[in-house]
Amino acid sequence: MKNQRIDELLEKYWEAETSLAEEQELKLLIQSAEGYEEEKALFTGLMDISAKEPSIKKPTKTVLIKSRNWMNWAASVAILVGSVWGWTVYEQKQAEEEAFMEVMQAFALIQTNLSKGQEEMGVMNEMKYLNTTNQLFGNPISK
Repeated sequence: MKNQRIDELLEKYWEAETSLAEEQELKLLIQSAEGYEEEKALFTGLMDISAKEPSIKKPTKTVLIKSRNWMNWAASVAILVGSVWGWTVYEQKQAEEEAFMEVMQAFALIQTNLSKGQEEMGVMNEMKYLNTTNQLFGNPISK
């Protein structure tokens, strides 16, 4: 009768029609029954596998927090270095533009003074039509 019940439960088990209570009953009957070595090995193997703890362990959260703190500091330093570099480039560009404007003002001053000088040379330009020094300075002392 015991073997008949085991056979009946095994057939339902292989057809996936057993309830959890029937599976528990089947496991208990197979462990105490003679024979059924393959089924005993199957159920003990399944129990061993389900009893083992998973070998993969999750990392602790403290390590993650430490790495985040380090990353925060690294990001802060990167932003600071980038800001200093950007400010230096900006200052250099401003200095170049200021020097350019000063040179242009100097050229404008030179051009203005050259224009005034050319106007003054107009008087000298009229003197080129005089032929002799006598006309310029009067009669020179004769020998």
